[in-house]
This record gives sequence, C-alpha cells and structure tokens, in this order.
Amino acid sequence: MIKGTAYKFGDNVDTDQIIPAPYLVTTDARELAKHCMETADADFPTKAKPGDILVAGRNFGCGSSREHAPLAIKGMGLGLVIAESFARIFFRNCINIGMPILECPAAAQDTATGDQLEVDLDKGEIRNVTKGKSYKAQAFPPFMQQIIRAGGLMPYVKQRIAKR
Repeated sequence: MIKGTAYKFGDNVDTDQIIPAPYLVTTDARELAKHCMETADADFPTKAKPGDILVAGRNFGCGSSREHAPLAIKGMGLGLVIAESFARIFFRNCINIGMPILECPAAAQDTATGDQLEVDLDKGEIRNVTKGKSYKAQAFPPFMQQIIRAGGLMPYVKQRIAKR
C-alpha cells in the first residue's frame, strides 16, 4: 500500500519539464531528483516527500526517450505516478527502472494537489482519502509487478539468473 500527498500537474508534461536538459550530465537519481519538475513548480523538489504521489493529466512523459525523467522521479522517492495517460516510451522506461505508475483518467481528473491518496498497486485500486472516492486502474500483470518490486528490469534479470 502506498500512501502519500498528491501533487497535481497538467497535460503534456514532457521529459524536459520533468528533468531540464542542463542536468542530464549524470544518471545519479539523487542528483536528478534535486531538479525534478522544477520548471513546473520550483519548490517541488523540496516540498514533495518520499512516498508522495505525482498526479498528471494526459500524455505525461512525452518528448525525448531519456531514462533521466523517471530516474529523477524515482530519486525523489515518490511512491508512484498516476496519470490520465503516459507517453509510451516513458511508460516503458518507468517499468524498466522500477518506478510504479498507473493510468487512471478518473482518479487523475478528480485529484487536487494536497489530496491524501492510498494506492494498492497489486489490485490497481486508488483511494482519495480526502474526497472519500475510490477508483480502479488497470493493475499490471504479475510479471511486470515483479519487475517493479525488483527495482527494475536489470535487478529482475539478475535475480532470475541467480535462481538458476
């Protein structure tokens, strides 16, 4: 169960907004986190806390295919990202680095910054505690949940090889 405060952003948030290009000189997630979403909200890197939840509109993560964007979000320790929809390459990059995400248009539209959310990733259930509403997102299939729990595709593959 993930519990946290929601931070809401709009539609078409591209990877340059998630992590501005001048900071792409590293792949250190903690360094990238210091600048995550700062073009949309300069205080976001300091006010969002581990476990909090980034909520966005349509086409979140559009733009370049760099993995730095989901790494910056993961580096902040955010619990997950909920959006109306994700750009496909961003969606896949999140799975590959072990960053949980859920597509749920109703939850994304109804959520406001400051709402308290509870999310059961295994079931795809999102509860807005502040508004007393519940939503159902498409849960990931078990093998994708295993990749996320392992911390990403590479740790997942290493675990599988070690079991042989």
